[in-house]
Amino acid sequence: MRADKALAVAFPEHSRVALQRAFDAGHVRLGEVVLKRDHTVRGGDTLVFDFPDTRPTELRAVDIPLDILYEDKHLLVLSKAAGMVVHPGAGTSEDTLVHALLAHCRGSLSGIGGVERPGIVHRLDRETSGVMVVAKTDAAHRGLSTQFSERTLRKEYLALVQGVPGLLSGSIRKAIGRNVQHRHKMAVVESELGGRDAHTDWQVIETFGRKASLIRCTIHTGRTHQIRVHLKSLGNIILGDDVYGWKPDPSLPENPARVMLHAEHLVVIHPITGKTMDLRAPLPADFERLLALLRPAVAKPAARPVRARKRVVKASTSTKAKGTEAKAARSTATKGKKVVRRRTSAKK
Repeated sequence: MRADKALAVAFPEHSRVALQRAFDAGHVRLGEVVLKRDHTVRGGDTLVFDFPDTRPTELRAVDIPLDILYEDKHLLVLSKAAGMVVHPGAGTSEDTLVHALLAHCRGSLSGIGGVERPGIVHRLDRETSGVMVVAKTDAAHRGLSTQFSERTLRKEYLALVQGVPGLLSGSIRKAIGRNVQHRHKMAVVESELGGRDAHTDWQVIETFGRKASLIRCTIHTGRTHQIRVHLKSLGNIILGDDVYGWKPDPSLPENPARVMLHAEHLVVIHPITGKTMDLRAPLPADFERLLALLRPAVAKPAARPVRARKRVVKASTSTKAKGTEAKAARSTATKGKKVVRRRTSAKK
């Protein structure tokens, strides 16, 4: 068995990331031999390991307002604003979510995510708004990470897209991989060519004429740009997503300044208490405003008032029968008079 897998099986209380850091730091040994992750070990081997000291973060805590939805001593749930980067990287400044968390939590963040990602269990794209869960302890981090990796939680997004799908709902199972021509983009890529399994269920919630529609997406995998790529393959690009081909539309009442994608609903099991957490992030102001502008833009004109009609009382069956008999009698009598007049005329 590989050495990293052997330790993961023997010590399930430690995360794989923590064990990998021990290997990378040269802290796993077989006798006097320092082992790599893929070293083969056999029954009877004795491995000795320890964890490297946690290096204190060099990031500065920055007091940035956060929209906290829930918080306890193990974790916190927040609604990330559109435009906020989750963790530091190339080209970012001191305005990331991590900088804000360092100030809000003041040292009580899980270190499993590493120096630049304390407490971060999952991420949202810069322009995507919505619900995120953050680990404050290592135990919470391990429990949440397991749910994300094993796909036992529920993640739902709202997307405002161009046009209207041909169906009211559907399921997209298309592998996603790196776009070979544009490395910053993802694309539908066959599994044989490196694409990874991706699964998205979708449902139309509201339509705005033929201009746009509001779609709820439930993702069963967590590929980069998964919803954006899958909805484009459906023929309905998310409004504002110029990376994947959206262009400003003069027929819209307003063109959005960002990708109109919102992580609206997340259902997870609390990693410590075991209780189900049903978490929802309200739509941000820019999303609500665009919806409000779209609705009257496609509203149907008021129907013309219906004029009152004269009341007509239908005769009953018996009344109809009497009327028919009377009419027949009058007709017979008239015919008889005509015959008499003809006879009289003949006599003359």
